[in-house]
Amino acid sequence: MARERQLSPRPAPGPSSRPAPGPSSRPAPEPSPRLSRRSLLGGAAAGAAGLTAVSAGTAQAATAAAAAPTAASRTVDVAIVGGGIAGLTAARDLVAGGRSVAVLEARDRVGGRVVNLKLANGGFTEGGGEFIGPTQNRIKALADSLGVATFTTYNTGNNLLYKDGKRTPYDTSGLLGSVPPVDAAGLANAAIVQSELDSMAAQVPVDAPWTAAKAAEWDRQTFESWLNAHAIVPSAKFLLDLACTSIFSAQPRELSLLYVLYYIAAAGDESSAGTLERLTDTAGGAQESRFVGGSQQVPIKLAATLGDRVVLSAPVRSIVRSGSGYVVTADGITVGATRVVVALPPPLAARITYDPLLPAARDQLTQRMPMGSIGKAIAVYDTPFWRTDGLNGQAVSDSGVVRSTFDNSPPDGSYGALMGFIEADEMRAYDAAGEADVRAAVLADYANYFGDKAKSPTSFVLQRWDNEGFSRGGPVAYAPPGVLTEYGAALRAPVGGIHWAGTETSTFWTGYMDGAVRSGERVAKEVLAALG
Repeated sequence: MARERQLSPRPAPGPSSRPAPGPSSRPAPEPSPRLSRRSLLGGAAAGAAGLTAVSAGTAQAATAAAAAPTAASRTVDVAIVGGGIAGLTAARDLVAGGRSVAVLEARDRVGGRVVNLKLANGGFTEGGGEFIGPTQNRIKALADSLGVATFTTYNTGNNLLYKDGKRTPYDTSGLLGSVPPVDAAGLANAAIVQSELDSMAAQVPVDAPWTAAKAAEWDRQTFESWLNAHAIVPSAKFLLDLACTSIFSAQPRELSLLYVLYYIAAAGDESSAGTLERLTDTAGGAQESRFVGGSQQVPIKLAATLGDRVVLSAPVRSIVRSGSGYVVTADGITVGATRVVVALPPPLAARITYDPLLPAARDQLTQRMPMGSIGKAIAVYDTPFWRTDGLNGQAVSDSGVVRSTFDNSPPDGSYGALMGFIEADEMRAYDAAGEADVRAAVLADYANYFGDKAKSPTSFVLQRWDNEGFSRGGPVAYAPPGVLTEYGAALRAPVGGIHWAGTETSTFWTGYMDGAVRSGERVAKEVLAALG
């Protein structure tokens, strides 16, 4: 959360997926770290998932410089599988350390779950990860180094709560902040639950959550079973359920309680403890800012510094040990390398053939970590009309296909864009639907939230990450019960000369662009130390 595609997604191309074997085969359609995410008790519940600059067309042109090499084979120190933010960051640091690299991306663009989608009016919008906020220091530093500026997410005016068929605008400057105005008992219960979650999360080591004192107890239950025992007021359960789907694009029943606590703990940095509020809020939270030119500006500009070290449309099929090194085979190119970095979500890394086989623990881990289910729907209008109605474009709802929205208009407000997250059960229900059906359902929701003007956009863009061949969901691969305590230690542990990166492997801001950067920096240090 946060990278989706424009219009309908293209069917998945071959066996590999997402960042796994190099980037995919489609520029505009993809995600995300976190894709960024949205807000829960705060503002509008955000939607994926931490897991995007320039129009899709411009992105294609900008990444053309990193086109396939003239030769069908290369020999380098390090082969990097995946041209998302994690893989590109690792490549940057390895090159700075004096090592030769080749980045193999399955898609015909860089960015992974971070992508800009071209609009009919000549503008663009983010189809994947787009937001950053406080303590996300590494993505901010990377963007600054590349000259990509940020601007504040539009947050002026009232939020909206749509519950039980009733539309309630509410001011976020009061005592409750961006917490939706449910009944007093629900607010009190939700506050207690949130405090308890933060307290429990503080007991989880971000680098090894499976070692927490109560790890076994927390990992053998779902988040839903815990919520059912603690969020006893229905309206409080609504708020916490909304937070869950907004952050993970998964239902509470699908997630391990331990994983949720780890994710909360990871929503900080070395000097600031993670909190649920930071995950869900706009101002002061993970949805606070966006990138000028779109988030994909970051990977595009980073790839440009690497030149022809980045090979596009090269999904990796196999990684084979050969003597003291490895042979990495992708479509159209074979790379010999001493070390390999796989910068993909665990379930997509599993689609590569490894010889020798990976250890059972690593393979079992990848079999057990599914991707969240997420889509982004952006309706474009001549003006951001909701602003004149005193609204900031952020809505949360207990019904509909879109249950959280944001104002995705450009910084100058020259046109309006409403972005809605489609997540978890709602996304799965529409995975097989035609775009016209999804559009109709989304616009019906927008009309409920923002009035009849929302029924008639000038254009509509849809990114369904579940159907994207080199992502298969987003914003992050999550852990159901039993996974972290049994297999978590295999998440980052190198296997011979194969190293693992990607936002899922980060100790802070897992599932977000910041986590992707951190994982790339960590794995580069790991590889440089191994190479001596």
